[in-house]
Amino acid sequence: MDAKKDKDVAKGKEDALMSDDDAQKDHEDAGSSMSENEDGKEFSTNQMVPAYMNAILRRQFLQEMVKALPEKMQDRITVLKNIQLDHLKLEAQFFDEVYQLEKKYQEKYQVLFEKRRAIVSGEVDPPKEEPKWKVEPEDENNEDMPDFSKLLKKAKDIPADAKGIPNFWLTIFRNTEILSEMVQEHDEPVLQKLTDITIKYDDEHSYTLEFHFDKNEYFTNEVLTKQYFLKSALDEDYPFGFEGPEIYKCKGCTINWEKKMNLTVRTIRKKQKHKQRADVRTIVKLVPNDSFFNFFNPPEVADDKEEIDDETQGILATDFEIGHFLRARIIPKAVLYYTGDVIDDEDEDDDSYDGEEEEDEESDEEKEKPRAGGGHKKKPTPNECQNQ
Repeated sequence: MDAKKDKDVAKGKEDALMSDDDAQKDHEDAGSSMSENEDGKEFSTNQMVPAYMNAILRRQFLQEMVKALPEKMQDRITVLKNIQLDHLKLEAQFFDEVYQLEKKYQEKYQVLFEKRRAIVSGEVDPPKEEPKWKVEPEDENNEDMPDFSKLLKKAKDIPADAKGIPNFWLTIFRNTEILSEMVQEHDEPVLQKLTDITIKYDDEHSYTLEFHFDKNEYFTNEVLTKQYFLKSALDEDYPFGFEGPEIYKCKGCTINWEKKMNLTVRTIRKKQKHKQRADVRTIVKLVPNDSFFNFFNPPEVADDKEEIDDETQGILATDFEIGHFLRARIIPKAVLYYTGDVIDDEDEDDDSYDGEEEEDEESDEEKEKPRAGGGHKKKPTPNECQNQ
């Protein structure tokens, strides 16, 4: 009887210990996840850190966090945001002055760019000069160098007595990913006639890219233009999103194509059979064609952004990126893109892997442990170029 009683007491203690363990486990589980709203959404420990939430969720959380603060703290934050708004207004003025400064210096740059144009076109053959920069010695160990002989054929075929630098701008386009994607094979004969690209700053807070062409059999225009309009004012609906001037619209030009030479359209022929008779007729249609020269015919932008469909927004976003890339990178540093001293994906340049590579060894147990941030190491993003 006593033995049975002792056994029951022991079992009761064991059950009590198990209950304590279960309670502890439940407490730990509550610490590693939390519920939000009424949808029963659960978050892991890492997701409880705002930095690891997606952008929309992070904004919602931070807004709710501020609402949960004591009223006096909320009042102080309102004052801080008013100060921030005053700062952004000053920043907008700053960028207005930067635009005027860029406009002033563009006139000085153009003197140098004109010298470049004359040399590239063969109009001027400059005397030989020694480099004014420190030239790095060539790497004598070329065992791992790929065989570029086929790719270099065009360069090797240029005659020694050729004037200027043939295909200068076409080569630059082919050397940069974002521009090369625009250029089709049928565009190349025309782009071989491209002699210069210049920038003109306008009074209406915009800049125009001017593409200068030699006489060719495709169109009669000597210059094709693309104008980009900037704004550096704060958005009334969300002023805190201001990050400097942005392109908000662009305007192309009319290309005067020679007959049957329009590269932006192609002809298709379809045979159509009559429903009742056996007659067959051929229908000729013009349909859009991929071409670099579509760049000069961008979609029209509605005043109301909400009326722009997703596809058009995507096209315009790419267009604005290309316009900025040409103005801020390609035109000022054209020869460096030609020679490869500057490339458009420098963050993945092989130079960053010089020297020996070290690798941390982890035990099997350490490898299984999740890293902070859900096990994903955040890759550093390349510096975004400013609009001004």
